[in-house]
Amino acid sequence: MVSKSVLEEKLNLVTERMLSLKSNGMKEKYPISLIDIQCWEWPQGVGLFGLYKYYRMSERQDILDFLINWYDRHLKAGIPERNVNTTSPMLTLTYLYERTHNELYLEFIKDWADWIMKDKKLIRTGDGCFQHMITGDPNDNEILIDTLFMTVLFLARAGRILNRSDYMEEAGYQILSHIKYLLNKQEGLFCHGFNFARNDNYGGILWGRGNCWYTIVVMELIQESEIDGALKRFLLNVYENQVKALKRYADKETGLWHTVINDESSYIELSASSAFLNGIMMGVRLGILNRTEFQGLIEKAMDGLLTYIAEDGTVLGVSYGTPIGMTSDFYKEIPCCPMTYGRALMNLAHQEAMDPFWQ
Repeated sequence: MVSKSVLEEKLNLVTERMLSLKSNGMKEKYPISLIDIQCWEWPQGVGLFGLYKYYRMSERQDILDFLINWYDRHLKAGIPERNVNTTSPMLTLTYLYERTHNELYLEFIKDWADWIMKDKKLIRTGDGCFQHMITGDPNDNEILIDTLFMTVLFLARAGRILNRSDYMEEAGYQILSHIKYLLNKQEGLFCHGFNFARNDNYGGILWGRGNCWYTIVVMELIQESEIDGALKRFLLNVYENQVKALKRYADKETGLWHTVINDESSYIELSASSAFLNGIMMGVRLGILNRTEFQGLIEKAMDGLLTYIAEDGTVLGVSYGTPIGMTSDFYKEIPCCPMTYGRALMNLAHQEAMDPFWQ
């Protein structure tokens, strides 16, 4: 396993670059920048989550200060639009509230959770699933696996903080419903999306980053939330089948994963690869997975991750925001560029590798 000193050096390098990430003139196709760390959207939400996890491990005051300043500025200025993706930054606010006990944070958490549940302004589609509404587009009749991280994990956390068992139960229902419609049972992996009007999974593509949202969510839920035994058992069974499939499809040279998991002609994608490795390592550490069975893959994949960190801390090979496509070629054509979520997920893998269990 890579030494703790090397991991810490890379972790700090990647973090420093993330704290100042800008779009640098790149023309983006979405109403809100997915690159600039100072914007409120889903990539930044993932980035903030990674930063808070690193703060909790390192107790670096500058990271905590950055997070507090980021949220205080946005809460004062106002949020552009509420939807599935802009709910993503709310996840880290739940952790920040527990750390600071800032009542303004709690009020905002309650207001946003009520927007989802009490007011039901987050659109429901078939079977009451959260429709994957995004900034400027309701995505009619559409659900995505991404919603589990972007919205459902926040709802579970908010339910615990607010002592709302109905909110936590809804989070469980949403996960089960997304599994029902998105899981490819033959592969043990998830399709990117499902459309209730068409009654299909579009092209049925087994997209890498989409799958990694489930890996992260289930590992976070079993550690951070109280879920009943039957639900926990079911979610972990799905997780175990997923990681067995990931082991089968891991790139033989690098131990990493392709942007279309079962298409080795598609490029290696580092946000998904980092999250998969983090989730597999956590599963081993928690006693869910057999260490002997996954040790070789873990060591190869960790070595592979390090080759994708540039000297300036840029994480290479991270695909830009990706809508649902009908073919593998669609996903192969998504460009790679520096993204906050790529850095955050890379950092999560490094943080896990620094745990005493692995050193």
